[in-house]
Amino acid sequence: MQQREAFIDLLKSLIRQPSVVGAEHAFFRVLQRELEERGAHVTWYEGLLVAQGNDPDSALFSAHIDRHGLICTGPNEFQYAAFVAGHRSDLLGNSVSEKLMKKIVDRFQSVPVTAYEPWSGAYRGNGVINHAYVCEYRNNLIFEVKGLEYLVAGTPVAFTDRLTIANGLMSGQLDNVLSAAHLVHLFSLGFQGTAFFTAQEESGSSWRYLLEWFRRFNGATERLIVVDTSPYPDRESADRQAVVLRRRDANASFHAETTDWLEELCRASQISYTFKDAYIDEQNRKAAPLGNEPQSIGSTELGRIIAASNGFVQGTTLQIPTTGYHTMEESSSFTSSDAISQLLLMIAGR
Repeated sequence: MQQREAFIDLLKSLIRQPSVVGAEHAFFRVLQRELEERGAHVTWYEGLLVAQGNDPDSALFSAHIDRHGLICTGPNEFQYAAFVAGHRSDLLGNSVSEKLMKKIVDRFQSVPVTAYEPWSGAYRGNGVINHAYVCEYRNNLIFEVKGLEYLVAGTPVAFTDRLTIANGLMSGQLDNVLSAAHLVHLFSLGFQGTAFFTAQEESGSSWRYLLEWFRRFNGATERLIVVDTSPYPDRESADRQAVVLRRRDANASFHAETTDWLEELCRASQISYTFKDAYIDEQNRKAAPLGNEPQSIGSTELGRIIAASNGFVQGTTLQIPTTGYHTMEESSSFTSSDAISQLLLMIAGR
């Protein structure tokens, strides 16, 4: 119980620190302090922070640390940061789908936001999103924010967030500060391996930074464990398992032996689990006779790096089931959080 309280205190602190995709430097500074206080040796690279103990090859974990937010692109004009960081505008011939924009356009109405300096994290002011629309000329999603009319282009704006705890659930913009907090807390418990913290996963770029690190040191691996959240449509679906595993995503198949080993750890510890790819396949089988559109199997940081490296870097994923994905009310149960913590310790060899 004391360890859970220490973890919650850490998560409360981290979730209040802004980390908009494409403007994560300030959050890296916060992570560096927290990790070094726990005895880790921390090294910065472009788009990547690496924390290591005294036995860095004993276990390899990774979590992305960017979250969704906005970027000021003109006078009282803000765009979805993931679209800007990923260069996904119609002018470049790589537009965001109209379906995705319509899905997002009403998601953050009246949400409070905080502007900050991208390098130092210094506070620049706060406001509230009062309007969002799809610009017919640019085919892009535009936000207007009351109270931040004075900002200059290039200023990141984070969704103002706090952790809420009720009915055995933790709620907030959990993706992916929840996973990052677990890896930081792992060093409090004596972890001596390596933890990677990557930037720009929400814009599809984080795998590049991670792959460059492995190539820099010519260090192929089959044991990379990527920790993340995994969305479910409702609480009942999310609570059917404490943790979520995967054998593949839309990009690649994961390392079979490492995935099987992780499954055995779950069984030995009586931790309930399911495979997300199998879950989606089953949902699509049910949807087909009804004429419903099939769900995507999803794209992960690990799948991208396996595909791009031709298997030089391999491993598997360990995911936390959540509801309310990519909103300010994303929720995860304490049952899942405790199970993830237990598995991380087992993987680390404790």
